[in-house]
Amino acid sequence: MSARIGVITFPGTLDDVDAARAAARSGAEAVPLWHGDADLKGVDAVIVPGGFSYGDYLRCGAIARFAPVMSSVIDAARGGLPVLGICNGFQILCEAGLLPGALVRNDKLHFVCKDQWLRVENNSTTWTTRYEHGAEVLIPLKSGEGGYVADQDTLDRLEGDGRVVFRYVGENPNGSRNDIAGISSADGRIVGLMPHPEHAIDALTGPSDDGLGMFYSAVDALTPLVTPA
Repeated sequence: MSARIGVITFPGTLDDVDAARAAARSGAEAVPLWHGDADLKGVDAVIVPGGFSYGDYLRCGAIARFAPVMSSVIDAARGGLPVLGICNGFQILCEAGLLPGALVRNDKLHFVCKDQWLRVENNSTTWTTRYEHGAEVLIPLKSGEGGYVADQDTLDRLEGDGRVVFRYVGENPNGSRNDIAGISSADGRIVGLMPHPEHAIDALTGPSDDGLGMFYSAVDALTPLVTPA
């Protein structure tokens, strides 16, 4: 049986179709989840995709965090459900308290759209086991509020506990503290990152297929091991 990965759609979501395609490409069944419906449909994991949920009013992710579907996601994630937040999804996870810190306006006050090199700092999360530690991957980045910030104690804890999952390589594109591009929960089941792995699943249409490893990693973790007869 295939792993079932839910993909949420909010008003203003842009990348739900791409996230569903990436999940399906990795061998999972992509299950659509609607912002106004608290039913998670028995999925094994959830992707909170990128876009501009609710028009990014108030703060990016501040309204989406209170959507009925997110109430269920928060409860399920605290019970161990793997969750991946991409770009706006990362912002939503921070607003929901599932990940620490916040995402703020890029330091140069411009929207950034580029193919960005990242270094894999933690390959033991649910979403990164297919990567070699220290590998460099090329993933599209497109955001105006992508600067990761947190207080010094939180940054020290993330670094000390190995919870920085991805780090920007070369020029820091948005002023993120410690060049942080993505982080995880303490148990590694929840991951948020600003770049878009779902746009790097095919070298023909993206800069690489480096993003596909995140979705394969989740499928590996979710698919029960079958013992040969």
